[in-house]
Amino acid sequence: MQLVNKADLFRKLPSVDEFLRTSEMMALVSTEGATAVTEACRVVLARLREEIAAGRLDSAGIDLALSGMAEAVGRELRRALSYSLRPVINATGVVLHTNLGRAPLAVSALEHARDVAAGYSNLEYDLETGERGKRDVHADRLFRKFLSIQGGSVAEISTVVVNNNAAAVLLALNTLAEGGEVIVSRGELVEIGGSFRIPEVMSKSGAKLCEVGTTNRTRITDYERAINERTRLLLRVHRSNFQITGFTEQPRLDELVILARKKNLPLMEDLGSGALFDLSSVGVNQEPGVLDSLRTGVHVVTYSGDKLLGGPQAGILSGRSDLISRMRTNSLFRALRVDKLTYAALEATLLAYVKRDFDALPILRMMRLSKEEIARRAQAVAGSLSPRVDIQLLDGESILGGGAAPSAILPTSLLAISCPGLSADELASRLRYFDPPVVARVEEDRVLLDLRTVFPEQDQLIAAALNKAVKNS
Repeated sequence: MQLVNKADLFRKLPSVDEFLRTSEMMALVSTEGATAVTEACRVVLARLREEIAAGRLDSAGIDLALSGMAEAVGRELRRALSYSLRPVINATGVVLHTNLGRAPLAVSALEHARDVAAGYSNLEYDLETGERGKRDVHADRLFRKFLSIQGGSVAEISTVVVNNNAAAVLLALNTLAEGGEVIVSRGELVEIGGSFRIPEVMSKSGAKLCEVGTTNRTRITDYERAINERTRLLLRVHRSNFQITGFTEQPRLDELVILARKKNLPLMEDLGSGALFDLSSVGVNQEPGVLDSLRTGVHVVTYSGDKLLGGPQAGILSGRSDLISRMRTNSLFRALRVDKLTYAALEATLLAYVKRDFDALPILRMMRLSKEEIARRAQAVAGSLSPRVDIQLLDGESILGGGAAPSAILPTSLLAISCPGLSADELASRLRYFDPPVVARVEEDRVLLDLRTVFPEQDQLIAAALNKAVKNS
């Protein structure tokens, strides 16, 4: 690069006001507004100044940059005015990928949320009496309906909804045990995503933790010996994101139910994922469901809406009506309650369960896919790929994710992709720059794509993303 006087290059740059008076910028101002266009001009000019200061531009380079400045401002404007939250294609095979938003919503949930949000609704209005109503009836009635279909006792069970499962646990502990002790096994003092720990949630609730047993072994007698006049609640926490194996022991749930009844104490179970669907039908065993716990006699169950339930983010509390009623009147409930969009999406999700329309829920549909179905789709994608791509079809494993059934796997078929001249990390990075971004796994210097978590209509987008990614390699 020929040495030039940087001061001369800086003088070639127009001022923001000068550039805004060009025909291209005036046209942009008319459609996007003066404020946004002015800021985009400032950003582009600042980049050019940085390039000059770093010695990366000569006279020819600055002339070329200036000739393309209008286009650069347009690109910056599109970047600045685009959404940060974007849809992506999940090709990882992790069904409930926390970083990718967990459960995709059913079409009916999206439609119901749109209809409710577009105007006014009877969120807290009783259409029969013309008086103020309660927002939680919209979820409670369908859970009762679902429970009655499953042969449960509807009269004794109620449900309320808050903004996530941590909030549900907080509300329940504060309502049932503030100022008293809660007995929980040391082996269940879990930490969930974002470094939220059960002992810390309990502390915030105003309840005092009483640990019993050891990390790997806790017996029913440990609970019984710990009960005293300060005890307000027995708590069982599902180990949703880890397993303890080997020399272990844990009381059966029915043993805890019997002890709770004997001591006249409520028993609460934090299930975390909270399945309403029989997971054994897809080969996932020993993952407790909400109905299993309630039928066994647990007084209050807390669980998430956007995990195995397949709905929106929410914390759901189902249990004995008198205990749920106390939570409903707790001032914390108002602080933690959810809005009309969540209720609308949750109502549509629960309605799918009532109708037993499981394929309407994307995560249940994905979990029910066989390895053979996924392999057929993978072969079709492979047939659309550039000859530059090295393709292998491998047996693999999908996982549930989202802190659900940590040891459960679903057999799948993987597309293993590599390309000469491109590392696996670079190929994966290029896929993430596609529109929509494709998120994949990288293992042993290959990009792995699991179509279990890819919607069928996205298969050809996967092929297009790969072909574009390797085009100039």
